Amino acid sequence: TRRVVLMTIFFRHVFGKPATREHSYDGVPITHSVHDNHYCSANPCFIAVVTECTAGGGFLVLPIHHTGRVVPQHPRVCGHRGRVLDVKWNPFDDYSIASCSEDCTVKIWDIPAFGLQQNLTKARKTLVGHSRRVAIIEWHPTAQNLLLSSAYDYKV
Repeated sequence: TRRVVLMTIFFRHVFGKPATREHSYDGVPITHSVHDNHYCSANPCFIAVVTECTAGGGFLVLPIHHTGRVVPQHPRVCGHRGRVLDVKWNPFDDYSIASCSEDCTVKIWDIPAFGLQQNLTKARKTLVGHSRRVAIIEWHPTAQNLLLSSAYDYKV
């Protein structure tokens, strides 16, 4: 209990304030899915947000320092046949991101250093092994190129 009291005192006078318009993203069409996932992932270069789309799933990749209004026609990563359920950046490569979907696949994407200029539909690698939708993915924090996936087929 002593440790909890010290933590409470330490954070007692910390207050957050909302970002201004010029330091935030506006008009991002986020997903309306009901799964318990994050639907967003960030690294030092980009932020990825799962979006609502027709004919499969997709997500936006926005440069972290280019804030402001996001146009509806902004290029997307859209190679899944089902809704995207999770996205995670590779902790060892700021230009590599993994996504999983209701189409039972996990895909690894290479994002150009300058960001997306057009829709990205070709993944570097498509991982197939689950028989039901893949809900959660996670990169190993200390072992390079090790990715965990968990699906509704009760397999990891």
